This record gives sequence, structure tokens and C-alpha cells, in this order.
Amino acid sequence: MKILITGCAGFIGFHLSRKLLQQKYSVVGIDSLNNYYDVNLKKNRLKEIKKNYKKFNFFKIDLCNYKKTYNFFRKNNFNYIVHLASQAGVRHSIKNPWSYIDNNINAYVNILESCKNKGKTKFIFASSSSVYGNSLNFPLREDSNTNSPIQMYAVTKKTQELISSAYNNLYNLNIIGLRFFTVYGPWGRPDMALFKFVDNINKNKKIDVYNYGKHVRDFTYIDDLVESIYKIILSRKNNKNKKFKVYNIGSNNPIKLTNFISIIEKKIKKVAKKNFLPLQKGDIPKTHSDNNKFIRDYKFKPITSHEEGISKFIDWYLDYYKK
Repeated sequence: MKILITGCAGFIGFHLSRKLLQQKYSVVGIDSLNNYYDVNLKKNRLKEIKKNYKKFNFFKIDLCNYKKTYNFFRKNNFNYIVHLASQAGVRHSIKNPWSYIDNNINAYVNILESCKNKGKTKFIFASSSSVYGNSLNFPLREDSNTNSPIQMYAVTKKTQELISSAYNNLYNLNIIGLRFFTVYGPWGRPDMALFKFVDNINKNKKIDVYNYGKHVRDFTYIDDLVESIYKIILSRKNNKNKKFKVYNIGSNNPIKLTNFISIIEKKIKKVAKKNFLPLQKGDIPKTHSDNNKFIRDYKFKPITSHEEGISKFIDWYLDYYKK
């Protein structure tokens, strides 16, 4: 089986590539290697893959370029396309909405337009829990309201879902959308909370704690998320009727941010210097995933505790940044 992973040098794409290569799949990776965050971290992820696996081929392509995207898909066929390439970051979407329109909407349409007549190819793409906005009906289910996004990142992810539904209807494309809930783990993004907390605590700097620490997050460990995607790829029954579907991929184990920080402090053996701040514009106070639909269809639920996941991230961080 030949699988394409877009955003293969990103946090999730890197881990999924390794998982599939470990399982002897042939993996092709696409990434633009943009500078939204440390490009060297992205390049080191790729080095880690290439040095251990021969069945990996990498192409540097900007999916916003329709001609290059079309030519790539004209020459290549895949059993699965896992679309993880995305402009991430909630606050950055407020400052630079154009980047999100280009990378999350236009690039996705470029892929679907290039593949709309390849009926046997199955698609999985990364949506986000941000589509639920400020919904207060917890836990959040796939049929909860997603019509009131509160920032541009969420708007583009909701738009991807709508586009998928349209292409499914027009061209019978087999598409599954996955709403990821705050993913964390080794090789994570430097702009994510866990990375910033660990980095600052380790350097004896203050950490910014927004919403005065009242945030509640459904933190999801990377291995659990990757295993969820793998279960879909493994499943023979996968979406046989080709109806567009979305699933929550979360831990179903929300934790208050101050408790999350306490676990970090215990592992590092340092007390964080906290700078408590109000809720940021565009931020969501609470997330909590209902995973029952995914568990019913794919017989898998996350198993990693916060303590285990945070510990693994800190071990990686200390090793990666050792002097």
C-alpha cells in the first residue's frame, strides 16, 4: 500500500510517517518547509525518518501552487492521502488571516481538484476541535454546533469540512475528517503550550498562564492520535459507502491547565514562575471530546495518561536540546 502524507515534516506528519514505515508501508511525504516555526526542527524530523527507513520518499512542494500540485498528482497514485499540511496556530490566524486562506483552503482545493477523478484514493484530513467555538455542551460530539467559529483558524478548518462534503457529493470521493484535540508529545511544535512551559521552566523564565489558569483542555498524546489514524487505514470496512464522515480524536480526559503545569513541575523538579493573564482574544476556555463514535467504528480509545505523555515529552526535550 502506498500512502501520501502532506505536512510530513510537521509534528503529526512526522510521527505518522514513522508509524506507517514501521508497519512496512511505502510512504511519500510532501512538505513546503515553511518558516512558521523553527525550520531546523522540521529538517531534523526528516533526517530522523530518512536515516531509519528506506521506503520513504520526500518532495518539497508548496501545495498553494496549483500547477505543481496538479503535476505531482498526475504522475503519482496513492491508496491513501493523509492531508496534515496546514497553517497552524490560533493567534497567528488573527494577525495573518491570508496565510490561513491560502494554506488551509486554497491548498486543500488544489489537492482535491488534482485528485477528483481518482476514485479509488481514500482521503483523511486534519480538522480541529476549534470548529466547536465556545460551545458549552460538553462533552463535544460530532453533531454539536460548529456554526460559530471564533477565529480564522477555526473558520478555515470548518471550511475544509464543507469543501470535503461538496467533493464527496460531486465526485464520490472517500473522505474522512478528524477533529484533533490539543495534540502534544515528543518533537512537538515550539509554539504549543507544553513546549513553551517546559522551555521556560527549564530556563528559569516566567510562563504566561492565560485565563488565569482556568483553561480546561482535552490534551491528546501523539501516539494515541497516530494510532487512531492507523486504525482507519487498517480497517477493511473503512467508509465503504463513501459518505463523508467526521470524527473527534481526543483523550476524553480534560485537565485544568494549572494541574497540567503541576505535572510538568513535578517531572522537572522545579516550581514554575507564573505570569497569570486574562483570556486571549480567539481562545477557547474549555474543550472536552466525546470519542464514542470513533470507538464504536474503530474499536480504539486513547490510553496515555497526562503523566506519561508529559514525561515522554520532557525526556525528548532534554535530550534534543542538551548542551
